[in-house]
Amino acid sequence: MRFILSGLGNWYNGWSLTDQAVQLADKLGFWGAVIPDHYMWAEAYGQPQKDSTVESWVALTYLAAKTQNIKLGTIVTPIPFRPPAMLAKMVSTMDVLSSGRAILGVGAGWSQTEFEGYSTWEDPKTRVDKTQEGVELILELWQKPLVDFKGKYYHAKGAILDPKPVQKPHPPLMFGGVGTRMLRLAGQYSDICHIPPWVHVPMEKARSIVKQEARRFHREDKIAFAAGSVANRDQKFDLKAVGQDVEKAAKDGALYYIAPLHRTGYLDNLKEFAKSIIPSYSGLD
Repeated sequence: MRFILSGLGNWYNGWSLTDQAVQLADKLGFWGAVIPDHYMWAEAYGQPQKDSTVESWVALTYLAAKTQNIKLGTIVTPIPFRPPAMLAKMVSTMDVLSSGRAILGVGAGWSQTEFEGYSTWEDPKTRVDKTQEGVELILELWQKPLVDFKGKYYHAKGAILDPKPVQKPHPPLMFGGVGTRMLRLAGQYSDICHIPPWVHVPMEKARSIVKQEARRFHREDKIAFAAGSVANRDQKFDLKAVGQDVEKAAKDGALYYIAPLHRTGYLDNLKEFAKSIIPSYSGLD
């Protein structure tokens, strides 16, 4: 099983913790670390300066320069928020500079606040349509020498993305959507599928939707599930409960586990998790 560090924000006033935690996780054997990708947050989540953020892909590239092995990405990037061709170039550059350690989290976006501030806010169907079309364009740019693309929302004429990402066929796509259409897209495109606890349908049904779509596109062997959660809002970190959750995830066939560490005492929780849990699952990929 591979462990992914999460529970870290991209808020500026908490950046020191994120910086320290990711470097420590790199030394302690975590497979990956992910941060959210927001410019402005519609909800505060206990952050008094909720809209004071660092640009996540710039910040991840900074972290890549300070680490050696850990993969770095977003959970998740709202694909319609930026021009997807430019996003493809950004992620490819990070993958090259980090020697193949980029993960692109894929979502359709939910923060109306930031879309209205920096992009264009549209209805859920349009955002999901744009997400699918954007992912298709990104994959073409990552894999084809020359791209001509004419979609409903995005276009490219004679686009060359070079150098290509180091990871082949491309950096992993981690889907994190909660709606039925996003679950279907996860089955069609994702390398890693994380179904969060707040998914819109029962968890077993959600997994079934993803698996069914993966079969439809002959991708059963190309998709892996990630258990765990991106955040821990419990009162304190409970190592025993987390250990039981990891054990259940392993029995359910999850290849990845997103560690739900509590922000209070985060670095100590990280060390405790790495010491007590990771060694028991090493080599179980």
